[in-house]
Amino acid sequence: MELYWEDDYAIALALNRVHPGLNPLNVKWATLHQWVIELPEFMDDKTVTAHYVLENIQREWYEEVASHESTV
Repeated sequence: MELYWEDDYAIALALNRVHPGLNPLNVKWATLHQWVIELPEFMDDKTVTAHYVLENIQREWYEEVASHESTV
């Protein structure tokens, strides 16, 4: 499945798979951007750096991690 910047949740799932056990809120914007564009499925413009886009991905990732922690 190809990923694009608007695929917040799918990107969050991919990041969670590649970086398990990490608190997404501790990831700096530059690192988050790098990790997203390094995903093999990522096919969008790699130069996009809008903070709101990264913030949406980070929020989705955090919510995914938090939802699994609450069920354990």
